[in-house]
Amino acid sequence: MRTTAGILLYLGLLICFSCEEQGWIGNCDDCASTEPDRAVIEGKVDKDGLPAMIRIYEGELENDILYTSFAASGPDFDLPVLLNKKYTVTATYQIDGDTYIAVDSAFPRVKYTKEQCEDPCYFVYDRVVDLRIKYLAGGE
Repeated sequence: MRTTAGILLYLGLLICFSCEEQGWIGNCDDCASTEPDRAVIEGKVDKDGLPAMIRIYEGELENDILYTSFAASGPDFDLPVLLNKKYTVTATYQIDGDTYIAVDSAFPRVKYTKEQCEDPCYFVYDRVVDLRIKYLAGGE
């Protein structure tokens, strides 16, 4: 009986902490009364203001279908994209003569909810990419 309760607790926690990917819980501040036809990918870039070359690819990185590219130097960026399509994003940093590349992907989709917010609404989920440098070679 204890094992069953432990498994149910684990599954419950797993569901609660995987909400952004699945779109089960929406942010009511981001709700819209009409269904959106586009999304905005929110990208998080290195907070130290390191210049980065951002490249956005349609689909998998290996497909090499470049959607757009631009230079970014702020802590974040927004880019309008189509819904229900996978985008792979890279940020290339030059730090002390070394090249670092951060990669993440997003698959913006829409969910409709009647119960989660005050009024029924639509929200877009799975639209955030984290391109911050986690660590540098040599432990810097």
